Amino acid sequence: MTFAVEVDVAVPMRDGIALATNVWRPAGPGPFPVLLIRTPYGKDDAGTFGNPKLPDVFAFVEAGYAVVAQDVRGTFRSPGTFVPNVHEGCDGVDTITWLIEQPWCDGAVGMWGGSYMGFTQWLAAVRDVPALRAIAPVMSSADLYGAPWYSPGGALSQDAVLTWGTLSALRNLRRELADGRGDPADVQALLSGLDDPRLLHDPLPVADRDALTRCLPWVGEVLGHPERDAFWQEVAAIDHSGSVAVPALQVGGWYDVFIGETVRSYTTMRRHGGSAAARDGQRLLIGPWCHADGTDLGTFPDRSFGLAGSIKTTDITGAHLRFFDHWVRGRAEDPDDGHRVRIFVMGIDQWRDEVDWPLPDTRYTDFFLAGDGRANTATGDGILTRDAASAEATDTFLYNPLRPVPSLGGTVLAAVSGAYPGPADQAAVETREDVLCFTTAVLERPVEVTGHVTLVLHVSSSAPDTDFTGKLVDVHPDGKAILLCEGIQRARYRESLTDPAPLEQGTVYELTIDLCVTSNVFLPGHRIRLEVSSSNFPRYDRNTNTGRTIATDGEDDVVVAVNRVHHGPAHLSRLVLPLIEREAEVPM
Repeated sequence: MTFAVEVDVAVPMRDGIALATNVWRPAGPGPFPVLLIRTPYGKDDAGTFGNPKLPDVFAFVEAGYAVVAQDVRGTFRSPGTFVPNVHEGCDGVDTITWLIEQPWCDGAVGMWGGSYMGFTQWLAAVRDVPALRAIAPVMSSADLYGAPWYSPGGALSQDAVLTWGTLSALRNLRRELADGRGDPADVQALLSGLDDPRLLHDPLPVADRDALTRCLPWVGEVLGHPERDAFWQEVAAIDHSGSVAVPALQVGGWYDVFIGETVRSYTTMRRHGGSAAARDGQRLLIGPWCHADGTDLGTFPDRSFGLAGSIKTTDITGAHLRFFDHWVRGRAEDPDDGHRVRIFVMGIDQWRDEVDWPLPDTRYTDFFLAGDGRANTATGDGILTRDAASAEATDTFLYNPLRPVPSLGGTVLAAVSGAYPGPADQAAVETREDVLCFTTAVLERPVEVTGHVTLVLHVSSSAPDTDFTGKLVDVHPDGKAILLCEGIQRARYRESLTDPAPLEQGTVYELTIDLCVTSNVFLPGHRIRLEVSSSNFPRYDRNTNTGRTIATDGEDDVVVAVNRVHHGPAHLSRLVLPLIEREAEVPM
């Protein structure tokens, strides 16, 4: 394969800043369709393109695409100041405008890339640039409040904000020090938090992170906007889906911090996309992966999904090429044969093609909470049953923010936070008195749960504000309790993410908690379990229970809450599971 490379081409933006850009062009005169990636992680870093979650850039070039990689504003070789998300829309538009003016570009552009590189795609696509024909965000989000910085229930994604923020702050600081600015002492302050996650996460107030907010002021802004206000709405492409006229190939992982927003952007664009191509051209691929590098083989400390679970067996490059060939290059054949969705079904550990998401034959089924009010720990009397409870009962626990339930696996951003991501065994937290466990009888036949999982709780609290968390768990015959999906609801945001309302002491409220999505077959001999508590730390920040601004509350402000979950005929607390009742192929 022969190709030409230009390095550090200066691409002008509307305000005079010129962004450093590399161009790979196939041999021959062209013109070529272009695939653009805009990254804050270094366009010259081989790791950016060698990540198995991303396609092979050289396969793109060999297939006849020019590939363009750009350092976003204020990162690596591009001048300016890096302020996350602020400039990506306009800078993306200006870059595409420059591309189509080049003689080697045929006027058709696609965008690709994962995580933050997906943000850049959505923020450009919402501006409806005619030359942009398709996007391919991998493990990313079109609503930055919903993921990764906060959550659908209004809790701060503390792990994501502080871990990613610290890494970004270090990059900013290194630039400042190279220019003779910045404080060298901040380097050690930032590194110490990465070396010891307790130093990063434990100190209160959360907003008291001087080195971090000094080197990346954006973190202070994130903490200062706990509601989904204009600060977040301005960068929420999902709110303007009717302006997005391009199809999207969306890749996610069941244990990825972005998975909830990945599927929401798919379903939103299917219904409200700004063109027939945008609505019909949505594609979704989800495997048993998380966001952290090194976990893409589908093998985790407590659970292995076999060779089929490896991202290397899914042909990410081929999926991208087929998608771009159809929507960017304009080839007529449909590569998906009517199946827009490809998912890995855990439990049976098999890939499956589906026509859409949610699966059309989904049957949402209530599993009611029951017991005599002693559901604390996995050895308690909490029951999960399809039959509504015949008697009223209340389960009570103390939530102490200074003794939070630790995050074990799940959708934490990375192992650097101290909580390893993925399908971890929850046995250690199920021994705590502040964790309620509701469990079915041993299953006699397979039960497939594929789709959006919801928890409806009837709760009361002694505090004016508190949190309630939920986890869906697959209990194996050997006693392992493997986490599938999870969520949290900050009580003050039970009615609205923009208009918080306090709780009245002792009043019973109905809360709906989004437990995100999964696909799992609970095999015969297994049990379905729900865990309920009030913390999942550091995946989410700790509610201080004061009703005031949580980010500025210190240890002396913290209040211990008496939290209650009510269930029975008058309080239908229930787990709503998306059941798929097909004949499942159960592995021997």
